[in-house]
Amino acid sequence: MTRAWLVERDVDSRDLVTLTYATPDGERAFTKQASLNTLARGDGVTAAVDIEDDRLEPVADTETRERYAAEVERVAANNDPDDRL
Repeated sequence: MTRAWLVERDVDSRDLVTLTYATPDGERAFTKQASLNTLARGDGVTAAVDIEDDRLEPVADTETRERYAAEVERVAANNDPDDRL
């Protein structure tokens, strides 16, 4: 298991939320989608999740890796992993 931190949250016109969590180095990421209603009724979105290594995908471009690493640093410095964001 690897801890990944929330680095992006996007909502589309159908209220589908795409959450991206990345490893601290920005090298790997996990993306999941859920409806806004499902997230509101459930436990919400946490600052970090523990992900099975085989579910993490490599992040292809350098600029995105650097952005993810910087965002992980910011989120981790200001939140505990279980904090709701």
